[in-house]
This record gives sequence, C-alpha cells and structure tokens, in this order.
Amino acid sequence: MAAGSRLLLLLLPWLAAASHSPPGCKIRITSKGLDLVKHEGLRFVEQELENITVSDLHGKEGQFHYNISQVKVMDLQLPFSNLHFQPQQHLAFNINNASISLRFRRQLLYWFFYDIGSINASADGVHIHTVLQLAKDEVGRLKISNMSCNASIARMHAGFSGTLRKVYEFLSTFIVTGMRFLLSQQICPSLEHASLVLLNSLLDTVPVRNYVDEHIGIDYSLLRDPAVSPETLDLDFKGMFFYRAREDQELENHAVEPVIKETERMVYVAFSEYFFDSAMHAYFQAGVLAIELEGEKVPKDLEVLLRATFFGTIFMLNPAVVDAPLRLVLQVSAPPRCVIKPSGTSISVSAFLNISLVPADRPAVQLSSMAMESKLSAKVYLQGKALRVQLDLRRFRIYSKQSALESLALFSLQAPLKTLLQLTIMPIINGRHPDCLCMARLEAVTWGLLHLLLPAERTKKGVQIPLPEGMDFTREVVTNHAVREQDKDNSSPSSRHRHCVLAAAGIASPVPILLSFTGISHSGS
Repeated sequence: MAAGSRLLLLLLPWLAAASHSPPGCKIRITSKGLDLVKHEGLRFVEQELENITVSDLHGKEGQFHYNISQVKVMDLQLPFSNLHFQPQQHLAFNINNASISLRFRRQLLYWFFYDIGSINASADGVHIHTVLQLAKDEVGRLKISNMSCNASIARMHAGFSGTLRKVYEFLSTFIVTGMRFLLSQQICPSLEHASLVLLNSLLDTVPVRNYVDEHIGIDYSLLRDPAVSPETLDLDFKGMFFYRAREDQELENHAVEPVIKETERMVYVAFSEYFFDSAMHAYFQAGVLAIELEGEKVPKDLEVLLRATFFGTIFMLNPAVVDAPLRLVLQVSAPPRCVIKPSGTSISVSAFLNISLVPADRPAVQLSSMAMESKLSAKVYLQGKALRVQLDLRRFRIYSKQSALESLALFSLQAPLKTLLQLTIMPIINGRHPDCLCMARLEAVTWGLLHLLLPAERTKKGVQIPLPEGMDFTREVVTNHAVREQDKDNSSPSSRHRHCVLAAAGIASPVPILLSFTGISHSGS
C-alpha cells in the first residue's frame, strides 16, 4: 500500500502535465467580440420566436364559448438584449422589455350569437433570461452542453372589433390570460431548440480534424473545456498537423504555451512554434521533402550552371560521360524548424544534394554530394479565416560533405544558386509567378526543398483556422513575441512571454482580431 502511494506521488507531476498539455493554437473572444455573437444569437432567436407554435385554446365560461386557433407571430420587437460571460463555463443571454404581436383565429358563441374572425393581440414586457453552458464534447468540438431558461410576460392585451366588441372586451380576460400562459410556456422550448440544435449546428462547421491535402491533415480538437472569465472566453486547441498514413501518431509538444493578455480587441488568435513544426514534421514523414530530377526534368539554367562548375571534375573522372544526363537527388535531412523571435518568424532547412551523371547503360558518376542550409523569413497573415504564409529566402549556404577543399570549390556556386532561388523559385512558393514549362520544372524542386508548410496549390488557399462558417477576418496587424529559454519556468509575467501577434478586424463585419505566435528565444539570440 505504501509502495503504491509512493508510485502515485511520483506519477502526479506527469499526470498534471499530461492533463494540461500546451495548445498549439489558442483563440480568445473578448466581451467586445460578443457583440457580433449577440447579433447572430438574436437572428436565431427571432427565427425561432417567429415560428413559435401555440396550442389551440378553447373553453367555456357560462354562456360564453370560445375557441382560439391558428396563432401566428406577426411582429417581434427585441429592443434590449445583452450577452455576457458568466464564469466558469457559461454565457448569459438576456432579452428585456420585448414585445410580440400575434394574430389568431377566433370562434365565439354567446347565447345565440356565433362569431368567426381574427384577433390581434400583443404581449408586452417580455423578459427572457437564458444561461448556456459551453463544454468540449467527446471528439474535442465546442458545444452548448446545457441550457437553462426563464421567460415571463408582464402584460398582454387583445383588440376586438365588430358589433359585439364590448361583450368581447368584457370576456377577453379568459382569452388573454390563457394566451399569456401558453405563450410564455412556449418561449423557452423554442430557445432551447435555437441553442442546442441551431447554434450547435453552426459550431459543427468548425473544423476539428480534417485533411489539408493528400499528404497531411490538421487536428483542431479542444484540449479542455473553455475557460470563461467576466471579460474573456479562451479556447485551447491542439493545433497539430499529422501525416495521413499515421493519423494516430502524435508529435510531442515541447513549445511554449501561447499567452494572450490583451482584451482590447474582439478576437485574438495565437499559435506556438509547435503548430508550424508539426506541419513540417508531417510533410517530412510523408516523404514530400525529397525529390529526384533527371535529364530534361532538371531546369536548363541550373544544368548549365552545374556543368560549368563541375567541368574539370567530369574530365578528371571520365571524359566519355561529359554529355550524359544530369541527376539531382535533393532530400531534406531533418524536419525543418520554425523559430519565433520578436524580430520575426523564420524557418530553417537542412538538406543534401547529390549531383551525378547517368550515362546510358553505365553506372552513375557522382560529381558532388553537398549539404545545403537555408533560412527563410515567414510572413504569416490571415485572409478571410485562412492562415497563409509568405516565405522569403534570407540565408543560403552550401558546403561539401566530403572535404573542406571541395567546399571552397563550391563557394563560387553559392551566389548563383541563391539568385536562382530568389528570382525563380521563391515567387512560385508564394503563388505569384506565371505558369510556364520552366517554372513547372522548378516547382518540383521548390516544394522538395523550401515549401515546408503547404503544397504549392495550397499557398493561395491557406489553412483554415477553427472558426464557424460565415466568420471571416480582415485588416490584420502583426507583432512578434517569444520566451527566453532560461525564463520558461519563470513566473514573472513581464519576462516570461514574447510572441508574434497578428491583429485584424472583421468577422463577417468589422471586428478586431489579434493573431499571435509564441516561441522560445534562445540565449544569445
């Protein structure tokens, strides 16, 4: 028993860490952002109340017989409404002093007088108080898990016309009282349908686990129930890309948790380095960061450059193969890494390139095996609700894996290769270069080496962030933040977090949003 207790104590820190794994993506909705949500909520409420179903009302008071049927809502006035956060996991939605105009069919019998017609009625001082509980469901989707509702009608009156108007007004107390009771009993069931069915169907449009392309997918499942404070709603998403052939395999998250402290804008979205690293790791697993080009598939400009560089080597090895086709084998040697600093976001790529001649019916003649290191700056922005990346080549270095002397010989090749990458390949990555045969060939090389986050056809489309359909962002602003590695465990809020932030305005209408990226700033950087 004592041994079991000690084992449990040893496991507690691990269990605590596992239960609070850091998210790769974090979204914060502030109280200002609820204004748009309130408008969407009012639209659902109006739809449900306009289609409210009230049972027929019939009865008898002395010689007065009445039957009320075909109740129809003619007009809604919802002048005062409020939507606010209510800790721990709730949203409170209140409608005050609303009015509902009705029309229904009357059948009245008083002694020998029988009357059929319609009645216009109005319910005033309608007060509705609802509380929605938000939670994570079994697949990690945000859901409205429960709802409580209370509705009341302060007063109701009906207008009568005709020769028996005075009699109707005297006896209308029975009708109005019954109608007010029936109407108040139907408001909450209608709102329950609006929240638990319609709003949940809207939340169903949020991507949870879907495919990005034929190689990878992304997991946006919630890690835990939403955290609600009086001013904010925070959602922690897994934010992990995965290789489709190994969907159950997970990349361990060692990145810093994204931190959002601001509340001035309506929506904030934050990503850690783990989000981007998992994408590049998934593509590396899929094997799309390796490619072999031979013969006519080698870009002509690159072929001329390489033959001129290795002209002496070819004659030293075997002059008979000087006109043999070139073969380039390009392979990224490790998953590229994303680094986020206050100065910006960058991606580091390490690869090797084997260059050889492949004469017909003869063994290949290797000319060189060189290592390539490049660093790309990444501009991340939102368009609609698609996260897009624009890459720019900043550093490029090649060197020999065989000898320092050969590295010196390759030095003259470095500047032309970098220029070739900047002028031809980088525009393809960012989706700006016109289509042509030469560019189509270069494109194959491009995605093997440099397109680390999205395949070529996805550059313009981007990756959707976890928001419902109909919610789009515009006018973004970017800043960068990071965490000093030695301060990861520092509890001081002033020194702990620095992250890259993208702010925008608009969710189907002008709404401020902030997009944030968090990383570790290594010592000396």
